Parts: sequence; structure tokens; C-alpha cells
Amino acid sequence: MGTLLIMKQRNVGYKKVDAAIYSYKAWVAITDPDKLRSLGGQLLSQSGFCVVAFDEHHFEQEGYTCFWLLAESHLAIHSFPLAGKSYVELSSCNASKKEVFRKLLENDNIQAGI
Repeated sequence: MGTLLIMKQRNVGYKKVDAAIYSYKAWVAITDPDKLRSLGGQLLSQSGFCVVAFDEHHFEQEGYTCFWLLAESHLAIHSFPLAGKSYVELSSCNASKKEVFRKLLENDNIQAGI
């Protein structure tokens, strides 16, 4: 079982936003849970997202899933070790932060090219 980690919240205040969700989906050529956890956390921090909580689950045979609950929505990563790749999906009500996240991930040259 994973352990839910509640992050120390920073004061983000209230901001009125349009009822819209902006999504970004990608495959990356990383399956190591430690590297995926680090990658997700770093990308969120560098993109300016506010992390509210984090949780993860290691599957018995193989595979790993983790997610970050954000003030702006969520990020989930699911690994597929036999295929040598992981699926990254970000949903956000903040289009500009989503775009920074996308550019950072794509510039890291870690995408599987799929």
C-alpha cells in the first residue's frame, strides 16, 4: 500500500478561473519509481504548481503509479516496465503552467518518441 503524503500547503489565495481543464499527455522512457517521483516533483515545482498531496503505489509483480494532487488539478504517472516506458498525464486549470510543464518535459529529451 502507498502512503499518502500531505504536503505543507503554501498560501495560494483564491483566483477566479474559467471552467476549463487543460491536459497534457506523454510517454517517457523511464520506469524507475525513484526517478519518476523525482521527475514529477521537479517538473511541478519548476512549472509553479502548488502541490497539495502526493501518493504512490508499487504493484507486486511490476509497475508503479503515483499522483500529485495540485491546487490547479493533478498529475499522474503510470509505469509499464515490460514496455520500457511510463505514461504521464497532467490536468490543470492553468494553461500557462501546463505549457511550462510540457516544454520542460519535452526539453529533457526523455520522451520515448512514441
